[in-house]
Amino acid sequence: MKKTSIGVVELSSVAAGYAVVDAMLKAANVEPLVFRTICSGKYLAMIAGDVADVKAAVEAGAQAGQTSVIDTTVLSNLHPDIFSSVAGNQTIELKGALGVIESFSTAALVEAADTAIKAADVKIMEIRLAMALGGKAFVSLTGAVAAVEASVEAGAAVLAERGVLVNKVVIARPRPELLNEII
Repeated sequence: MKKTSIGVVELSSVAAGYAVVDAMLKAANVEPLVFRTICSGKYLAMIAGDVADVKAAVEAGAQAGQTSVIDTTVLSNLHPDIFSSVAGNQTIELKGALGVIESFSTAALVEAADTAIKAADVKIMEIRLAMALGGKAFVSLTGAVAAVEASVEAGAAVLAERGVLVNKVVIARPRPELLNEII
């Protein structure tokens, strides 16, 4: 299966989450990325595949989730690093500056991370989705200071436009001790 797109359905109900996952997997040929409970008693369903299958799966999931749906998104033509970062398979060392973008929405954070990595020559260190974060999400990025600044601004703009930006920061030369929390 060629993965070019990610679909996300974020729900206020764990029980509805199970019905949504079932509907998504039955609706199209998609690959599970994240199906789990998240902080604040919510549920996150995230799948990957080609854009047509992902759209069909998200539509089916949103219909099954009904009033429990908090947010949905379909993102296409994603940077390849997004897939491995979301799955937790990305291990990147700090190379210069550190940038962090934080969101109230997991779905919107994935879109912001994709925008950020495409905006400048940076690497994603981590995408953390709602676990031990009170339902929030964040992406951490590294690269040259100017690149990280441009990347963080681009990603944060996506979240600000949707009204879900919590905060953003760029640290030019982070202390090594800080990285114990990040990686």
